[in-house]
Amino acid sequence: MDAINIKQLAAKLNLSTSTVSRAFRGHSDINKETKERILAMAKELNYQPNHLASNMREKRSKTIAVIVPEIANNFFSQVIRGIEGVAREKDYHVLIYVTDDNYEKEVAYITHLNSGRADGVIMSVSGEANDHQYLKKLKSKRMPLVFFDRVYEDIDTAKITTNDYESSFDATEHLIKAGCKKIAYLVVNKNLSIGKTRMNGYVDALKKHGLPYVDEYVIDCSNDYEANSIILKEAFKTLKPDGVFASVERLAFSTYYVSYELGIKIPEDLKVISFSSLEIAPLLNPSLSTITQPAFEMGVKSAKILFRAMESGGDFSESDNLTLNSKLIERRSSGGG
Repeated sequence: MDAINIKQLAAKLNLSTSTVSRAFRGHSDINKETKERILAMAKELNYQPNHLASNMREKRSKTIAVIVPEIANNFFSQVIRGIEGVAREKDYHVLIYVTDDNYEKEVAYITHLNSGRADGVIMSVSGEANDHQYLKKLKSKRMPLVFFDRVYEDIDTAKITTNDYESSFDATEHLIKAGCKKIAYLVVNKNLSIGKTRMNGYVDALKKHGLPYVDEYVIDCSNDYEANSIILKEAFKTLKPDGVFASVERLAFSTYYVSYELGIKIPEDLKVISFSSLEIAPLLNPSLSTITQPAFEMGVKSAKILFRAMESGGDFSESDNLTLNSKLIERRSSGGG
């Protein structure tokens, strides 16, 4: 009989590859009966563990890297908290790298990590890269990479995202049903995969309800609060929207500040909803209507998938691509609550 690989052996046993791998490496978390069953099946099927590869994998830094565009956003803070909890259970350290949505920083960090600084990478991308060859070097070194939230579609790896199209559609429809007819969509980077998806939800909701798409109502903002203040003041004065859908948390804050300065009352003059995982959203004045992503859960799942890949030699399966559901919470800023 021809030798089989660890995936085939795991499938025969109805176990995960990481469980089989840990059994051969003598991990104490595998009970005696399971280990004996694995070894017996391995002998029967002529499975030969790759001890060289296993030994190479044991030369670990006991560190994982998390690369994020920013940490001021409460969403990323909660994701990191979820990742750190899983890493702590595995007795791993977490290195956090912040790109500030800068492509050069992203490339520099990945290049640095290629030297063996970490055993795996969890990443939310900057969105500025056209050439992703630098990420493919991780695969050649068997260093697993998991994307979350913001992803590069052309990189074949695990991706943990949320139902952004449906959430954006529902948020826009919520404003329409609240009486809004001139809805501004605030976005930082339309070229991100996530930006495009959220934009499509906004456009399709307008179409469903017979409202025209007006290009001027899609307002390009930035990561800088002062710049956003200038952009939004001009837009609110000239366009006079009656609804705002903010694609990221900081743009909701800017909307509140600018509205206060211009004497625009929320929700009487302007209804607002935003993607946000901000825990104090109910305490804002008025309380902020949100599309709340399961940020902590996203961090936990990203980390568990990464560790599973690290323990099985860097391989992912189709089931490692997950789409989690966000929740629309109506509060006073959009006329609810």
